[in-house]
Amino acid sequence: MHVSKKEIEVRYAETDQMGVVYHANYLVWMELGRTKLIQDLGFSYAGMEEQGIISPVIDLDISYKKPLRYGEIATVHTWIEAYNGLKSIYGYEIFNSTGDLAVTATSSHVCVQKDSFRPVKFKKLFPDWHEAYEKAKK
Repeated sequence: MHVSKKEIEVRYAETDQMGVVYHANYLVWMELGRTKLIQDLGFSYAGMEEQGIISPVIDLDISYKKPLRYGEIATVHTWIEAYNGLKSIYGYEIFNSTGDLAVTATSSHVCVQKDSFRPVKFKKLFPDWHEAYEKAKK
């Protein structure tokens, strides 16, 4: 299983009135983690979009364990939790500066045609990418 790691400096604008990272910002960080994982495997999400294919989130599960605060470094660990040639489920763990687990999450995605949102068989359309996911998944 391949685990990608992405460090993110918590910016003031990402915090709320309580001084902790606002919950929706974790979704952005998860996207950064997915992008880094895809790059680690030798591919580009932008390249897929250029071919008219997008990969929307169809399900999300997130659990907040500890707060992250302005000035800390968050480290996003991302991996392929499950993959079947059509749907990808990514797993995430986000750690604070001291290495404590702050967030666990999964997000599920399918690939669709950008103009119609019709699902496409990722395995057939991107065989090299499919093979890399098969090798890298949990």
